[in-house]
Amino acid sequence: MPRVAALYRYPVKGGTPEVCESLTVLAEGRIAGDRALGFRFADSGLPDTAWSKKHGYAALVNTPALARLAMRFDSQTRHLHIALGNEVLADENIDGAGRLRLAAAVERYVLAQADNPLTGHPERLPLELIGNGITPRYQDSERGEITLHSRETLAAVAQATGDANLSELRFRSNIAIEGVAAWDEDQWIDRRLRIGTVELEVTRTKVRCLATHANPATGVYDVKVMQTLMRAFKQAQPVFAVALVTIGGGGQIRIGDDLELAG
Repeated sequence: MPRVAALYRYPVKGGTPEVCESLTVLAEGRIAGDRALGFRFADSGLPDTAWSKKHGYAALVNTPALARLAMRFDSQTRHLHIALGNEVLADENIDGAGRLRLAAAVERYVLAQADNPLTGHPERLPLELIGNGITPRYQDSERGEITLHSRETLAAVAQATGDANLSELRFRSNIAIEGVAAWDEDQWIDRRLRIGTVELEVTRTKVRCLATHANPATGVYDVKVMQTLMRAFKQAQPVFAVALVTIGGGGQIRIGDDLELAG
């Protein structure tokens, strides 16, 4: 039977993953604390509470070097800690002046990179830290879908790229499962499943972007994942992983939980 092998959430959009033993799925279907902060361009014209597309943020899709930053958010103290190796770039409460200093630290770092979306775009400055650190809001989909892939599919992609150690963190899924055949999850569209106490529906496959080319350890675009997906697996668009929405309510998902298909 398929089972949950790993769980992740991403407090900051484009930032460091939290490796979790369990995830809390809220009644509206998003994962508590996932993508609850983001560094967005100043020209969005949107309030903090508004969803916007990933290209309006400093993120891996436009700044691969962000992967080198260690971002850790403490929901109790409301502090966001940002470090580059042993150097602390900022460690501030996300309220008040601390929010401005956090944004300024990331802005300086981004501007120092050869590949960045800010140089030559004064309208995008200053970078703004948005979100309250609690409400999950800035997923790639406005619907706020949960993402899932199998490690069997990951192994197939790794073989096709020639990188046996291809990290699943490139794909920034919330749930990694094992115990299925490669690409099985792509056949589950419109089917219902249960993981732990949570009932979900598989809505679509996930079309991938340039962020998957970024090595999650080095912050360098080093593997052409999108081209590999289309060439090696005859895909019209580069897809990896599936998107899920909840049915009826939330609950807990834990490592080791079985995945049961229905419908």
